[in-house]
Amino acid sequence: MRVSDFFTYLSFPKAKSRFIRRMQKAILVEAVLVIVLAGLSYGSAHESGQAVLTGTTASGKDYIKWVDFTVSYEALCKAYDWDVDTHDTEHPVSWIELLAYTAARTGGEFNKKALSILEDTAEKLCDGETTMEELTKDMKYYSYYKEAYTAVLGGMVGEYEAEVEDENGNREYCTKYGLKAYFPLARGFDYKVIN
Repeated sequence: MRVSDFFTYLSFPKAKSRFIRRMQKAILVEAVLVIVLAGLSYGSAHESGQAVLTGTTASGKDYIKWVDFTVSYEALCKAYDWDVDTHDTEHPVSWIELLAYTAARTGGEFNKKALSILEDTAEKLCDGETTMEELTKDMKYYSYYKEAYTAVLGGMVGEYEAEVEDENGNREYCTKYGLKAYFPLARGFDYKVIN
């Protein structure tokens, strides 16, 4: 059908009406198919509630290609505090493991309920009531979140050397434990955020 024939066809009211009804039905069928396909792919690929895209290397080993890192600021701060506060204790708590466990329990959501889970779990780990291995032995997505969060947060917390000054004004280096990551902007190169 040529374009001119198409417009001539649409100039007849009955033909135009039939054409519009057919288009509406076709659009409705397409919309239903899209929703069904989206639901099927969401159900199989997103059981944990998180975007999970994996790939395979040439040797056949799976790896994570994409992860939604939706850890809240409050969760990061609480997990970090538990890690630092328990560092030199009998039962140290790893902030990455704590976040991964919480994400595996909540599907990657970090709301008030997740913060409560994080706190309760940290207390049990710190008191020696349980271990992370015991808590996660039957968890399907714990290893996924641990690998993903280690990729994002690994190396940010740990031991580092810091220069300190004693009461006599002498400078010396001592070992500290805490946040090692820093904003990589040199002093004197200030910036402004312009809205």
